[in-house]
Amino acid sequence: MANNYIAITLKIFSVIFFVLMDVLIKKLSADFNTFQIVFFRCFFGIFPVLIMMYFTNSTPKTNKINLHLLRAVIACLAMFCFFRAFGILPLADVSSISFASIMIITILAIFILKEKVGIRRWLAIFFGFIGVLIIFRPGTSLFSLYSIYPLIGAFALSFAVIIMKKLLSYDTPPTCSFYLHAFVSLFYLPILIFNWQQPTLNLWLLLIAMGFCGGIAQILLTNAYKISTVNLLQPFDYTAIIWAITFGIIFFNDYPDKYVIIGSIVIVISTYYIIYRENKLGKKINTLKVNQRQI
Repeated sequence: MANNYIAITLKIFSVIFFVLMDVLIKKLSADFNTFQIVFFRCFFGIFPVLIMMYFTNSTPKTNKINLHLLRAVIACLAMFCFFRAFGILPLADVSSISFASIMIITILAIFILKEKVGIRRWLAIFFGFIGVLIIFRPGTSLFSLYSIYPLIGAFALSFAVIIMKKLLSYDTPPTCSFYLHAFVSLFYLPILIFNWQQPTLNLWLLLIAMGFCGGIAQILLTNAYKISTVNLLQPFDYTAIIWAITFGIIFFNDYPDKYVIIGSIVIVISTYYIIYRENKLGKKINTLKVNQRQI
């Protein structure tokens, strides 16, 4: 029982650190292009990952380097889209839409992992996407091409998570995280060199804090799932929306309207039902159907 309380505490703090990272991304978007932000997110984020590898006795040794490369390529697209979205849209909007990845992973699992999905989960997927449409409001003046960024990010993220499912059969989570950070940094390095924007001291501190927030959040998340179960911890993923709304109001004066709140509720109910059904049916892939935006 004590372990469960510790795991819940670690999980909640991991969500808070992820949302704080989002706040820093949004703040830094006013001074840097998205490529530079993604690079420093992964470059500085790798240091906490190395600490995690040391304490878990993980090594960079792998026989699946090609899969790690493929996952990193897809992650480059996912991170770019989400980070770009944070620079344009309110935190709550992007955080809510990121949960669409759970529905997309369910669909991809049918075709890639040959998973069988019943009518109840199909209905949950259908209503989940209605929630996305409520937030997007296509056809209104609030809808723009920028609104597509988080949805494209969710699609890319879903492919990356499916690849991670295969990788976890061979490598530890810290090893997978190490290659993700290292490869994404390397991929964005040439773009960074040709589009360099010199940070001030204060901006350097924000860049470092952004990377460390992401890395620390992953350490907390990994340890939470190590000592407890997905069934217990998964509902706390949805507190990300609450924190995103709170921090959005505090730091950016972004007050969510009724459509964002209604759409978020629909998405949360739909994705939670998907997890509930898969837990009840004993499905294994549900361990990956948590909010995996911060890959």
